[in-house]
Amino acid sequence: MTTITFDTLKFVRTLQAANFSEEQAEALSTAIKDVQRESDLATKADLRELEKAIKADLKETENRIIYRLTLQMGDMFIANIVALTALYKLFVS
Repeated sequence: MTTITFDTLKFVRTLQAANFSEEQAEALSTAIKDVQRESDLATKADLRELEKAIKADLKETENRIIYRLTLQMGDMFIANIVALTALYKLFVS
């Protein structure tokens, strides 16, 4: 994950310009920096990478389903041939 840059000095100065005391401004800056360090944010690039992985997994699953359905259809086809052959022999004899 990508780290977001946070200019603590600029933030403190902005708060001081808005009549925060130096202690208040530094405490807020530290709190925000701690929260930022603990959070795990996803960037657009992270989401695109995840999307590619999910699409690849989905395609693999789709291919496995198609393969299994093809086998089942083949089995059903063979079963029909056997059943029709048995019926043919039963009624022709």
